[in-house]
Amino acid sequence: MKAIIIEGINQPLKYTDVQMPDLLSGEVLVKINAASFNHRDLWIQKGQYGGLRFPSIQGSCGSGVVEKLSDGLDSDWLGKEVVLNPSLNWGNNPHTQAKDYIILGMAQDGTFAEYVKIHSRLLHHKPVHLSAEEAAAIPLAGLTGFRVLFTRARAVKGENILVTGVGGGVALLVMQFANAAGCNVFVTSGSDEKIAKAIALGAKGGVNYKNEKWHKEIQTMSGGIDAVVDSACGDNFAKLTDIVNPAGRIAFYGATLGAFNSGVPAKIFWKQLDILGSTMGNDEDFKNMVQFVRDHKIKPVIDSVFPLEQAQQAIEKMERGEQFGKIVLKVN
Repeated sequence: MKAIIIEGINQPLKYTDVQMPDLLSGEVLVKINAASFNHRDLWIQKGQYGGLRFPSIQGSCGSGVVEKLSDGLDSDWLGKEVVLNPSLNWGNNPHTQAKDYIILGMAQDGTFAEYVKIHSRLLHHKPVHLSAEEAAAIPLAGLTGFRVLFTRARAVKGENILVTGVGGGVALLVMQFANAAGCNVFVTSGSDEKIAKAIALGAKGGVNYKNEKWHKEIQTMSGGIDAVVDSACGDNFAKLTDIVNPAGRIAFYGATLGAFNSGVPAKIFWKQLDILGSTMGNDEDFKNMVQFVRDHKIKPVIDSVFPLEQAQQAIEKMERGEQFGKIVLKVN
């Protein structure tokens, strides 16, 4: 079969022939129709990720058709269109992942290939309102966004929610999820164009975080924020404690700007704030996320679609930060 492999740190993504996966007990073979990029793929290429193994096939997100089953599995899955839960080995504790937890696409070969194997319990029927490309854009970003917004930040209808760094796949889905739940969503970005696009998609307003007093603008615009979903941390994190209402929540799933200074501790304890970390999610989170997407007919924002053989060009676009939404690979 054809696949995209990476042979080492800072090596290009290579389109080549590889062996078909061998199924173990409980696994199925899925013919991939489309796959999507996540920033994790770029970090792996640059060596900024743990547990690296080369050569390997990346790709955590995919949609396709079940083509083969290991012995003893329910034949009802054969021929079904599916999306794949990339959260492997979460374990029995719903609050945190197990020590042997991994994500599809490193260390287990992923979806940047014509075929992938995965355990049958991680299959979910593709929502019928989504194309193959749209379904492939959902798994990792949708799971991460759903858990950080609802499980961790506990967002509810009528609250003011701030989503930082809108334009990336997770942030956009968080915005769409919050809109669907009846929240008032505000955004930040370093691009006025991306803010305008977010407002067109339903955000109440947005501010360019390059403005020195962006946090004061958000506070004035919103009247106060009940919960923040952040992926940056860094020096701006301290400003979030200023704009969050008493009993507010600040939940973050990334740290693209590095370590943060949380500012004046009294602002956190006097306002009774919750500072919450989140990453990926458990099987129940994924199930609930797919159902939420189905119920609310949510369609992820697709920035661009590349053929599988142009994976390197696609990841270079991600590195330049040009995208608004998900970058997808068309496989079959």
